[in-house]
Amino acid sequence: MQLDIVVVMDPISGIKTAKDTSFAMLLEGQRRGHRLHYVRPGGLYLRDGQAFAMSAPLQVRDNTSDWFSLGDFSELPLGPGQAVLMRTDPPVDANYLHDTQLLDFARRQGALIVNDPRGLRDFNEKLAALEFPECCPPTLVSRDAKALKAFVTEHGQAVLKPLDGMGGRSIFRVAAGEPNVNVILETLTEGGKHLAMAQRYLPEIKAGDKRVLLVDGVPVDYALARIPQGDEFRGNLAAGGRGEGQPLSDRDRWIAAQVGPEMKRRGMLFVGLDIIGDWMTELNVTSPTGTRELDKQFGLNIAGLLFDAIESRIHTGNAQAKDA
Repeated sequence: MQLDIVVVMDPISGIKTAKDTSFAMLLEGQRRGHRLHYVRPGGLYLRDGQAFAMSAPLQVRDNTSDWFSLGDFSELPLGPGQAVLMRTDPPVDANYLHDTQLLDFARRQGALIVNDPRGLRDFNEKLAALEFPECCPPTLVSRDAKALKAFVTEHGQAVLKPLDGMGGRSIFRVAAGEPNVNVILETLTEGGKHLAMAQRYLPEIKAGDKRVLLVDGVPVDYALARIPQGDEFRGNLAAGGRGEGQPLSDRDRWIAAQVGPEMKRRGMLFVGLDIIGDWMTELNVTSPTGTRELDKQFGLNIAGLLFDAIESRIHTGNAQAKDA
């Protein structure tokens, strides 16, 4: 059965094809004979309660200089026989949240949304990990700078970060007694207006911040360890970290076993767990990455696993529930 694969993503002209997971998904969808439709951010809309996308037919090619062709943009009603890949990068701001609300209309009209728009709203990528506290290091989320500072003092060293960042931006490693702690907390909380997160510093970060991918609740057998370089403590690839694939540890699999069933139940088909040492620090649901690197290093086809799940749900009628 040929499907319509509708991808909502940041400008395709600006991606790095060797690393872009959305591009891997498009290549796999095209390889399977599905029709591809490209939607720019802001291209979703409603008319008389019906969800539409302003989309263009898309063809992709696996090279670094000429990787896509677009047809003319036109109106596409959203509904049955479609999988909508919501792949725009954070921040999860008002525009993003409104798009998930529009996608709820599409979901009720019969489209399969990857990931489920209710989960995209509910799972803040920093806070969501704390739904599984047994998997996480000691963590405090607060607007209170004094409480956050006391947390740093208690644990000796901590990582401080906002709840809406990505790519390692605005993440600070601080030690008890450090003179800049006060100003860092004032900046992160904007004087007590915004929540910030403090987590016990995990020295295992030197061996890498592992990205473990879950496809329909099941972990891929290999993780991508993002290893800090030089004098940088952050392992994020966007912050200069080096990606190195490695088999999952027993602890990685245990964490995945705690998280995976709930992700599957909630319609979160493609999820990334960030694990440092033995602890999960974040749960990524918006646009997890890492597939291209793992595919290349281990001969995998992670997007193929995702499309197996997509096709199974659509063919069996076991897509997301249409009720609210």
